[in-house]
Amino acid sequence: MLFGEITVDDWMTSTLVLFFALLALYLLMKYIQLRGQIESRARNLYEAWQAREMDRQVSEKAENLFRAWKLDEEKKIRQDAIKKSEAVIRGKVTEHLIPYFPDFEYNPKDARFLGTPVDFIIFDGLSEGEMNKVVFVEVKSGKSGVLSPREKLVRDCIGRGKVSYEIIHNRENH
Repeated sequence: MLFGEITVDDWMTSTLVLFFALLALYLLMKYIQLRGQIESRARNLYEAWQAREMDRQVSEKAENLFRAWKLDEEKKIRQDAIKKSEAVIRGKVTEHLIPYFPDFEYNPKDARFLGTPVDFIIFDGLSEGEMNKVVFVEVKSGKSGVLSPREKLVRDCIGRGKVSYEIIHNRENH
């Protein structure tokens, strides 16, 4: 073999070395490309999972907070309803018993309980055989003492003197 001559074996070896070098370079580039795609896909999958997990945790936390708030509010509503119910019952009992209180200025025997639209009608003096006056009484317990619209209508009608006495005769019962 001469210095400047290239033999077929050398050419073949060089070609094979070059081919394998190019093949190795191509495979390396493909590996780097695929590795980037795999890493990108893995990152996307991880981020999607992380977002779903965070949404699930947020939803679970919100649901737990809502459940706790709802129970607390229901408890408050029940307690408020009990207080109001107790106040209404106390008021109703007071309405019935007011004629027996020491500061009631009429004879309890002269008081007739109606309840609505006024609480009592007092026939002042009737129990002693004389009639002094007829008094319509509305008992208010609690803080406000405000008349309802119906109670105001009755008060105003009485105030205008639009009160009368009538006898209704049932002719069917002889």
